[in-house]
Order: sequence, then structure tokens, then C-alpha cells
Amino acid sequence: MDRDFLIDLFADFGPVTIRKMFSGYGISTDGINFALALRAGLYFRADDQTIPQFEAEGSQPFQYQTRARTVTVNSYWQLPARLFDDSEELADWARAALAAAQRAALRKRPKARKPAKVAAKRKPAKRKA
Repeated sequence: MDRDFLIDLFADFGPVTIRKMFSGYGISTDGINFALALRAGLYFRADDQTIPQFEAEGSQPFQYQTRARTVTVNSYWQLPARLFDDSEELADWARAALAAAQRAALRKRPKARKPAKVAAKRKPAKRKA
């Protein structure tokens, strides 16, 4: 997939930013990455709310090989091939993927730190004469 194809593919969704990433592209909007175009596959961000949609379509999570094993990335699932011909439904899936990415970003925000404890002032040690 090339950059122009991806821009056209997301036309009904709205403007996207496409950046080189790994062996393909990262696709984002408003600074939030919600899709990956890798190895001739398009993968959308998914979570507990959206994974059932992907499973119902027979999609699989993104996987890659290391020397020792196969790694499965459950946060990105392959877009069903039929959606490449239905730009309106693809836009709906893209909105759901963006929502999943936003939910993930909220969960990753650092928790507010508790204020540092102030050390109690110690009385100076008495000197022996």
C-alpha cells in the first residue's frame, strides 16, 4: 500500500496523517495513531469493545516473527478485506479504531503523583564537651 492509496481509502473518514513506521505506515488523526499499514495488510486499533467485531469477521490480530517465537499484538487487528470496497463502512470502523486508541491513551496517562513527604525537622544533636 502506498501513501496516496491510504489517503484515498480514508477519504470518507477525514484527513489522516501517514508516517513511515517499521516496514509500512502509521496512520493517525489529531496526533493519535489508530491504524497500521504493514506487509500488505491494514490493521486497526482494537480493544475489548471492538475486538468482537473483528472476530465476527474472521480477522486476526497483528503478528510478527522473532528468531525465537511468534509475537501477537492484540491491540491491532486486520481490517476485513471487504471493507476496502466500502469506504463508508471503513470510515465507521476507523472511527471505532480511533475511539479505541483514545481509550488506550487515557489508560496510559500517568497517575498524579502524591506530594513528596516533607522530612520532619530534626533537633540538632547535642555536643558533648
